[in-house]
Amino acid sequence: MADAMMRLDRFLWFCRLTKTRERAQELAVEGRLRIDGRPIDRAHAPVRVGNILTFAQGARVRVIRVEALPIRRGPAPEAQGCYQDLETR
Repeated sequence: MADAMMRLDRFLWFCRLTKTRERAQELAVEGRLRIDGRPIDRAHAPVRVGNILTFAQGARVRVIRVEALPIRRGPAPEAQGCYQDLETR
């Protein structure tokens, strides 16, 4: 499915990038998140495989590439397989 998509807030929560879905919604609504460089202001923005997400997390800026769309909020190793961290080491 090349055109498969998922809501941004669900993706962040399922992939354990935020502790709660509510926090994922706040992050999007606050305008502190970008998808492929575009500022996002809504939690229901679509996320697709290949998108680059940029957002502040604590004292650092996370840059990740979506590798797969999760079907559930599973264990951490499963969640980490859905994205690639692009941060400079």
